[in-house]
Amino acid sequence: MCFYIQKYKIASPIVQTKNKKELIQELLLYPNALVILDYTLFDFYGPEELIILNHRFPQSHFLLFSEELTDDFLKKITCGMESFSILTKDCSEEEVIEALSAISNCRSYICQRISSQLTKKTINPEANTKLTPTEREIVRLIALGKSTKEIANERFLSIHTVITHRKNIFRKLEINNLQEATKYALRAGIIDASDYYI
Repeated sequence: MCFYIQKYKIASPIVQTKNKKELIQELLLYPNALVILDYTLFDFYGPEELIILNHRFPQSHFLLFSEELTDDFLKKITCGMESFSILTKDCSEEEVIEALSAISNCRSYICQRISSQLTKKTINPEANTKLTPTEREIVRLIALGKSTKEIANERFLSIHTVITHRKNIFRKLEINNLQEATKYALRAGIIDASDYYI
């Protein structure tokens, strides 16, 4: 993504942040920034935090660049929010260029895959909430702060298998990040609040 930004001179300077706190500090310095963000890897607790951030920095534009985002998340972000654009990591170069061009002309952009996801109908919503015993155990370990490698070692699985389980869990629960998985584990009684806060 940085390559395209530099090539088409979309934004300058380019600053990287590791978490929400650092992002806010940079937005205070550059309130009309283009924020390129993989929401699934950042420490946001839900789409509401992104929306609040957008209200706090209305001159900034947020380009969400993620692998997978849930329908609920997308509906909340796209509903009347003109300062958000969305691309998936498998977008073509052509779509990335179209998105950057739209953003530089003060317009939002949503890639084809996300547009299709927003317009499709869910066939069986009940099926999305059923976790296997293994998936429940992995959710428990995620909520307790275990890394993918630690989960793999503890469960005698390959790292690839744990990553696949994690993707399936996120898809079934319609969540996007570890914080939302922890919230689910607490609500579902998979972990006790006292375990979580130790």
